[in-house]
Amino acid sequence: MCRSFLPVLTIFAPVRRTGLLLATLAGLLLGAAPARAFSLDDLTTHALALAAKPYQEPQSNLPPAFSQMQFDDYIRIQPRPEGFAWAQDATPFKLGFYHQGMQFSSPVPIHELVGDAVQDLPYDPSRFNFNGLAIDAEATRNLGYAGFRVLYPLNRPDKSDEVMSLLGASYFRVIGKGQVYGLSGRGLAIDTGLAEPEEFPRFREFWVRRPAPQDRQLVIYALLDSPRATGAYEFTLTPGDDSLLDVRARIFLRGAAPKVLGVAPLTSMFLFGPSQHAATPNFRPAIHDSNGLAIHAANGEWLWRPLNNPPQVVTSHFRADSLQGFGLLQRGREFSRFEDLKDRYDLRPSAWIEPRGDWGPGSVTLLELPTPDETNDNIAAFWQPDVLPAPGTPLALDYRIHWTRDEAALFGGGDIAWVRQTLRAAGERYQPNLVRQTDGSLALIVDFEGPSLARLPAGTAVTASVSGNAAVRIVGTTVQANPAIRGWRLTLRVQHADPAQAGELRAALAGPDGRTLTETWSYQLPPQPVPRQVPAPAAAPEPSAAPAAAPAQQ
Repeated sequence: MCRSFLPVLTIFAPVRRTGLLLATLAGLLLGAAPARAFSLDDLTTHALALAAKPYQEPQSNLPPAFSQMQFDDYIRIQPRPEGFAWAQDATPFKLGFYHQGMQFSSPVPIHELVGDAVQDLPYDPSRFNFNGLAIDAEATRNLGYAGFRVLYPLNRPDKSDEVMSLLGASYFRVIGKGQVYGLSGRGLAIDTGLAEPEEFPRFREFWVRRPAPQDRQLVIYALLDSPRATGAYEFTLTPGDDSLLDVRARIFLRGAAPKVLGVAPLTSMFLFGPSQHAATPNFRPAIHDSNGLAIHAANGEWLWRPLNNPPQVVTSHFRADSLQGFGLLQRGREFSRFEDLKDRYDLRPSAWIEPRGDWGPGSVTLLELPTPDETNDNIAAFWQPDVLPAPGTPLALDYRIHWTRDEAALFGGGDIAWVRQTLRAAGERYQPNLVRQTDGSLALIVDFEGPSLARLPAGTAVTASVSGNAAVRIVGTTVQANPAIRGWRLTLRVQHADPAQAGELRAALAGPDGRTLTETWSYQLPPQPVPRQVPAPAAAPEPSAAPAAAPAQQ
């Protein structure tokens, strides 16, 4: 079994005026030379120029009514349909805007591209319904937008649905037909998962190409800025059953190189599931936006790593030169796996990153953080290049993000089986009286399904290739057919021999000819925090032979 994925543990001023950058672009595009269309090359030129200048921290322009706003009030501010950009146009796409407020404290200019013209999409408070909030009109005088959402008739031809959201730092979310928002994408991750504070690059300005009536794609440009990086991004959104987002990124470093540069980052949430039970009883069998990291290597190997909600921060690295793809997936779509009518985790998409061209040497990084509830994103995954670009040289990477509920289709019809589920329980053995008895071990039950297993003749001998690192001891392995899913079940009984270290397990199934039939299952038993040593209390003094004299009475 290939070892290419061996993990390494490492414990938004009003937009009524043309901005400086827009003015520069207008001079470039509409000056003495013949007018031409705005392009990624133009934005790349400005990202390079920006990288050569000192970073300027965005300044808040929020009055107290907005800076002190609580979340429940902020989400009451909704865009009016009649205030959508292109509301009266024949195009199927519309833009709704997010208002400034809370931590979205500096305005984000948003422009539209119409033919060869670059023009503002000006802020106007009448675009919003404040839904009863006591907001003085004077308080909105100098505000702007914090981001925007894209609407498209995704599920019905007569109704516009929100299909993409861009709000906060460099975050964005996309959904396809029948999906609900779940995990997020990001433009760039810097120093994520380190002991020092993470740097959050932000999209400081957007340009959106006004689509024609017949267009079924929307093109968005974004300028990224942070203390140690700038970037020019082109997003091409194609809504559908699986919505696609094609990304072209040109990234420049500024100043000292970051310790961690994460490309095509994904952010998600995993609280609990069958592979890690809830800490307290819950009617929902699972709560997560994603339940595993999938990686496709250049040599054809596929890997599946079930996610953890660990007791402490854990970072794992998976070597993946000439990467073919990676993503955070939500495997298992039956409603019975979640039983949640409010949040519908069964409808949340998986996100699969498909590189365009060879990204060269690097690794996929998985970050898992502890979280007490589902309100916190505690999972991140991104690609880390081995070699960072020199100042002034762009890191040019193109990729496609698939937002899908058809995870099996990601294999492209290949002859391979995948992990359907991972179950965790107390290890047990049958006694002579056929009664099951726990034996002190941990049982991990892995169900594999897929075409390579479904067509095996009855009676075929299937074997398991299983390995673990020094922190885990494998005390029993069984493989048996699982006719309920036309697949096979692998059961491992293991012991975490050194809980202070991460226990790493790998397994795959093979046929009688030795040919590997499945992806590689990679499982981690997270390290446990080392108990803090509490010093023993000092010995109490020996009592004196005679009691002290009582105080004199006055």
